[in-house]
Amino acid sequence: MSELGGGAPILLYDGSCGFCSASVQFVLRHDRLGTLRFAAIQSPFSERVLAQHPELRGVDSMVWVDPVKGQVLTRSAAGLRVAAYLGGMWRLALILRIVPRTIRDWGYDLVARHRHLLVGTATQCQVPSSDVRHRFLDAG
Repeated sequence: MSELGGGAPILLYDGSCGFCSASVQFVLRHDRLGTLRFAAIQSPFSERVLAQHPELRGVDSMVWVDPVKGQVLTRSAAGLRVAAYLGGMWRLALILRIVPRTIRDWGYDLVARHRHLLVGTATQCQVPSSDVRHRFLDAG
């Protein structure tokens, strides 16, 4: 999996979802390390990831991809991994690990089902600013 973006972790997200794009902007604002990269689930990069992980086809979730560890996480596990990556006060969310994954994923799925109502559907692809464009795979 190392050919999929080198060693830095990657967060796949729904590029047509306003809530998901807002979440990416939130992560960018709080990312102290500046190493996490992003790809819309509709991108050619994500297609290559999905080709290597057919179990992800049809998954309606953000996807955390760690090419070094060979780790692919979805749903609440991906969300908690993002919180751990951000560090600082965001690590407080890791207390949710005591909640059984089935319950965490139920909550994640509830938000995911209604995410287009929360912020809306993106009418166009998010265009990253020039200072972070290099962190978006297949963004040009």
